[in-house]
Amino acid sequence: MGVAAAHAVALEGATGHVVDVQADVSPGSAGFTMVGRADLALREGVDRCRTAVVNSGLTWPVTKRITVLLSPADLAKRGTHYDLAVAVAVLAAAGEVPVAALRGTVLVGELTLDGGLRSVPGVLPMVLAAAARGVRHVVVPEPQAEEAAMVPGVDVLGLRSLEQVVAELRGDPVPAAPPVAPMSGSRLLTWRGAERLEEVDLGDLRGMPDARYAAEVAAAGGHHLLLSGPKGAGKTSLAERIPTLLPDLTVEEALELTAIHSLAGALEPGDGLITRPPFSAPHHDASKTSLVGGGSGQVRPGEISRAHTGVLLLDEFPLLRSDVLEALRQPLEGGDITVARRDESVTLPARCLLVLACNPCPCGSYGVRPTPGVRATACTCRSQQLRDYRAKLSGPLADRVDITRHVTAVRPHDRAGAPPETSTQVRSRVAAARDRQRERYDGLPWRLNAHVPGPALKDRWPLAPEARDALDRATYDGTLSGRGAVRVHRLAWTVADLRAARAGVAPGDGSTDGPTASDLDVAVRLRTGDPLLSSTLHGAPGSAPADGVAS
Repeated sequence: MGVAAAHAVALEGATGHVVDVQADVSPGSAGFTMVGRADLALREGVDRCRTAVVNSGLTWPVTKRITVLLSPADLAKRGTHYDLAVAVAVLAAAGEVPVAALRGTVLVGELTLDGGLRSVPGVLPMVLAAAARGVRHVVVPEPQAEEAAMVPGVDVLGLRSLEQVVAELRGDPVPAAPPVAPMSGSRLLTWRGAERLEEVDLGDLRGMPDARYAAEVAAAGGHHLLLSGPKGAGKTSLAERIPTLLPDLTVEEALELTAIHSLAGALEPGDGLITRPPFSAPHHDASKTSLVGGGSGQVRPGEISRAHTGVLLLDEFPLLRSDVLEALRQPLEGGDITVARRDESVTLPARCLLVLACNPCPCGSYGVRPTPGVRATACTCRSQQLRDYRAKLSGPLADRVDITRHVTAVRPHDRAGAPPETSTQVRSRVAAARDRQRERYDGLPWRLNAHVPGPALKDRWPLAPEARDALDRATYDGTLSGRGAVRVHRLAWTVADLRAARAGVAPGDGSTDGPTASDLDVAVRLRTGDPLLSSTLHGAPGSAPADGVAS
């Protein structure tokens, strides 16, 4: 009898901490004591562990005093994934398992009463945390072995039962065991990018050159977008096609996103690494918790985190509660969301492209010009309804939206002409523009223009003198706020990157690296909602000037 230590992982949001599960089995009054800030689910696991050990044909030291310490003791531990580590640590302390076999190995899994090993949420972030701290061997439930193996440099062993784990640690032949049903996860009711690529395409939409260009800029630089316009103008259709403009995720981005989905319990066996940007469009009746994260027990990612590296569409956003909209301020500015509670504070990544869509009024007919041959519907909203509807987007929140576009209905004659560009054509330019940004910010903590802080942007990537003067004038005359000027600076870089991508200029060519005064003018128009010049849209097939485009 003695002391042994196994290893598990505690999760705080998407961040993991390796936990030493130390067990002491010694003479004394028979009993079991667990210390180290364990929650109720973890304390209930003692009975699961004891029964699983006995039903696996192993010996639980029922006549001894058992003490289990979860170290570090001041870190809160939640969940059932500690079961396997607790059971094995007790067996090792009792002499059933070699203590040396536990060194450098993390054990993850929930035990059933017959000794089976069940899946648990958050395996990928657990393995990522273990690998970051030098652990190279991980044991997980068999259905989640493929998920854990996404982390490079880690040897993953997927097993079905406690008996198999003990045999593997002893070096004995591993006995057969029946498969255990995978975790009944809550598959996300969101569209993933790969699925959207098969269902919709930008080529489906005619007209709207102004809004199409705005969507391209938003996709290229990661800028937040507001689309307003009457009902049926195509706002939602355009927003749903923005994910099809985004290139595949990098390996780093894919691991981040897949870890969030794993934490949410949304990964199922065989899902593999998520390589396409996600798309989420929650209903306007969504609660603040469902959008930003939270829940009872362990904090779960909200829709804004599940859409990390992708697109979050809030259609008819004025119908959302004001507190839900105001909760978006922090993630829109910083790229992450912090959910704070009485004894817990969890920070989750939330770097998504936010698209807001709304009508001009609750009925959607305010200011709509009659179309020849079509009976127009007059607005029936009262003035108080109009004020309440438009007040939902507060000044501080609106200031965090980079691009504003008003979308008008496409008239019959605008549907003629050359076929519009497809998502594949636009995505190639977006990818080229992002390649330029990736090279520009190589070795820095930013990926896209929208992520760069204002001071760094001003010091390291300043505007040309004439563009700087134009931006200063727009700030001094009240056209732009201080935050708006920073966002226009970022937009100007994205416009310049897209201009270079259209011209086929390779990244690193200094002749086109900086935004010109013309690029800045486009950025200001995108920011303020003014119509774009037709020369800005020249060269895009199917993008002839139409409503909302200045000549």
